[in-house]
Amino acid sequence: MSLLESIILGMVQGLTEFLPVSSSGHLVVLQSLLGISAPGVALEVLLHLGTLLSVLWVFREDFKTLFSFVDNREPRRLLVLLLVGTIPTGIMGFLIRMFLKSLFEVSAAVGVMLLATGILLYLIYLKQPGSRNISRMSFGDALWIGISQGIAVLPGISRSGATIAASLGRGLDKETAIKYSFMLSVPAIAGASLLEIAVLVRQGWEHAFGWFYVAGGVSALIFGIVAIKFFIITLKRGKFHYFAFYCWTVGLLILFFLD
Repeated sequence: MSLLESIILGMVQGLTEFLPVSSSGHLVVLQSLLGISAPGVALEVLLHLGTLLSVLWVFREDFKTLFSFVDNREPRRLLVLLLVGTIPTGIMGFLIRMFLKSLFEVSAAVGVMLLATGILLYLIYLKQPGSRNISRMSFGDALWIGISQGIAVLPGISRSGATIAASLGRGLDKETAIKYSFMLSVPAIAGASLLEIAVLVRQGWEHAFGWFYVAGGVSALIFGIVAIKFFIITLKRGKFHYFAFYCWTVGLLILFFLD
């Protein structure tokens, strides 16, 4: 893989990881269209680390408050809710990857899932946000949002779209939905990165690592920050249906021309 391909994959990963259009689905399509081979474990690690750092940067003040959980009730409650939401994400992600692994290599499956994501995003546009914040959020809310994030392991299903839809569907306000959705992505991305690092260590990282892969990680970091900020602005302005039209268009193009 060349330096340019590494940067392109980082850009796609950063933008689509957080915009509600499915990063895994777009990476499958990109590799098929451009003839780019699978990035390999080393680059996948750096791409995930780049997107992880982008969330930590944008929500750095919220993560800082978690360190005061010993003395403050709200950070302590948020930390517990994040832990509760992470459990079903891990279980669902493991089960889907175990039993539906073949879907990650089928373009038609990505197309169908993108159409489903479009429907989900349009429902978000139609849904009136609730008024509940973190202090009124329940463990049931966290579990449901965590399950939604786990299902989004499927290529073509947007993680951010699924978790925002689940959050608003449970009556959370937009601010809380955004904060919880993106903060919940951190343990999921970190967990995926740790699994990839374990594979890399077994393979012998010195033989699998290309130093230009760092450019891919930096690209994912920069475009991840841009995507998160754009996502927040779009949701707050009630323009989420634009993403629905995009997913429908791309999904249909995949079904008719790529498979």
